[in-house]
Amino acid sequence: MLTRRHIRVKVMQCIYALIQSKDDSLKKQEKFLEESIDNMYMLYLLMLSLLTEVHTYASTQVVLSSKKYLADSTKDHPNKEKFLNNKVLLQIASNKSLKEELEHRKLKNWYLNEEYVRLIYKEIIESNSYLEYMQHPTSTYEEDRQLIKTLFEKVIAPNEKIYDYFEDDQLTWVDDIPIVNTFILKLLKKVKAADTESYFLPALLKDEEDMKYAKKLLTKTLLNNADLEKEIEGKTPNWDKDRIADIDAILLKMGISELLHFPSIPEKVTINEFLEIAKEYSTPKSSIFINGILDKLVKEYKAEGKLNKMGRGLL
Repeated sequence: MLTRRHIRVKVMQCIYALIQSKDDSLKKQEKFLEESIDNMYMLYLLMLSLLTEVHTYASTQVVLSSKKYLADSTKDHPNKEKFLNNKVLLQIASNKSLKEELEHRKLKNWYLNEEYVRLIYKEIIESNSYLEYMQHPTSTYEEDRQLIKTLFEKVIAPNEKIYDYFEDDQLTWVDDIPIVNTFILKLLKKVKAADTESYFLPALLKDEEDMKYAKKLLTKTLLNNADLEKEIEGKTPNWDKDRIADIDAILLKMGISELLHFPSIPEKVTINEFLEIAKEYSTPKSSIFINGILDKLVKEYKAEGKLNKMGRGLL
């Protein structure tokens, strides 16, 4: 689920947190990095399980609406239980592996905050996509899949109250939410009826090498901080530490570390990745500034024989 770019962002967040807290303990920062990465998977599980909770809440509303003393909001629907029987929604709601993972991690957020489930359900049943879907008594798997994808994209993902809730819960989730939502949307676009339960429980990292890469990038950047500052200063004669954005300085140091200590990653990949991160997380001119310095350093390192790149690289 996490790409190398996402991992670079995680390392950046970790170093930034260190600067803000002024805690120079490497072990603490490695632990923070591991927790930050794992917390992203928790966020994924919570976002996905929100669909499960919506299904559960919807089933109670169908039962309640059958009572004579309550207004029946489903009276115009030819099949009141159609949403409950949505094939894709059932794939998620009946996923035992997902349930076990939530229980194992003791994630009871929606049980403890049911108002968010009610809020999402209300917006769903008032949406045009839902109302149009419910006008027909039956549907194909593709139609079911399209509805859930649309509801997630148009109702759940952009919901500001859900966003605020997660922002207050975990520090790093603010940056993780768009990544997680995009990933879930991709899963919903490609899900098939024959997919097993594991389809919705993908590995967070591609392999162990990704975690090794994350820790090595963090360690090399932190332990060589003084040398990295000299490298930057050498390319910016009028360099004033206080005038360079913290994020820019961090990205430059990470970029230099990657150039020097990761031979399997081509220099073009390193520069492009850190430029894209700068565009998203720093100032408008940051990418130009970072590109200029890294480009100069690459030429210098090549001339001095410091770049020993090999293989096709790891994106």
